[in-house]
Amino acid sequence: MDDLQLLNNWATPLLGKLSSGERASLARTIARDLRRSQQQRIKDQQNPDGSDFAPRKFQQQQGRIKRRAMFAKLRTAKYLKQRANANDVTVGFYSRIARSARVHQEGLRDRVRKGGPEVTYEQRQLLGFSDADKNMIMDALLAHLGN
Repeated sequence: MDDLQLLNNWATPLLGKLSSGERASLARTIARDLRRSQQQRIKDQQNPDGSDFAPRKFQQQQGRIKRRAMFAKLRTAKYLKQRANANDVTVGFYSRIARSARVHQEGLRDRVRKGGPEVTYEQRQLLGFSDADKNMIMDALLAHLGN
C-alpha cells in the first residue's frame, strides 16, 4: 500500500466527523499550502523525491541568451491552479498549458515549436507528493481538528 493510500485511510474517519463547511474550509487551506509547496519545489528545480530536475539540453543559438530557471511562468498562480470543495482538493495545470506540463511530467515526445523537430523530453516531475507535503496535510488536518 502506498503512502497516499495510508494517508487517505488515516484521514477518512477524521474527515467524516466534520461538517461540509468545515471540510471545505480545511480543503481550501490544504490546497493553498499544497500549491505553495509545489511552486517552491518547481522553483528549486526538484522532483518530489528530492532529486534535481534533468538539466536543459544545450542549444546552439545566436545572440545573447539568458539562462533562467525552467518553468518560471508555469509555477505562477495563473497556470498552477488550486481547486477545493468539501470532497476533494486539486492542484494542477489546466487548459492549454496542461499539455506542455504533462509532456515534462511524463517525459513524452513533442515538438519544440509548431512545425519544428520532435524531441523526447526528459522527465521532470512538476507535480507530486513529497514526504513534507504528506506531513503538511496531516498537520493541517490535526490543527483544524484541534480548533
